[in-house]
Amino acid sequence: MPAIRLFAGSVYGTALEVAQDIEEALEDQGFDVRYFPQPTLSDFTGDGDNSAVLLVTATTGEGELPGNLLPLYQQLMDTLPQQPGRIGGVIVLGDSAYGDTFCAAGNLLEELMQQLAYTPVCPSLRIDAADTPEPATVAVPWALTWARRVTEAPQG
Repeated sequence: MPAIRLFAGSVYGTALEVAQDIEEALEDQGFDVRYFPQPTLSDFTGDGDNSAVLLVTATTGEGELPGNLLPLYQQLMDTLPQQPGRIGGVIVLGDSAYGDTFCAAGNLLEELMQQLAYTPVCPSLRIDAADTPEPATVAVPWALTWARRVTEAPQG
């Protein structure tokens, strides 16, 4: 079973809590999960291993990434370390009341994952705070499905 690297970007802590709930649920199902709430470039690239990457983020400001995820994003954009064959996934939290910037941080991460040549196994999950006051109730089942698909996908 491939390892999963779990990253979270949060302003007020909600995305961190969601990521912790996902970590616990995946570990309960026997997955090897490495959680990085303050990620670095080497955490993300995995030092040559083939672990899948799951990004959980809130959207902040004018549709930006949270401060704890922004340095990693900028390093990845600067270096574009190609990761062909690795599997990636994105869960983004937002509020549709913000109109055009709703879940815009997820758009940034999806584009980045495409540029890095990650392979998605299912569409990203977008969680609207206006409809889902407890985002983990949607995120955890999605992450479990995503992780099962990771195990079924050919590993690059």
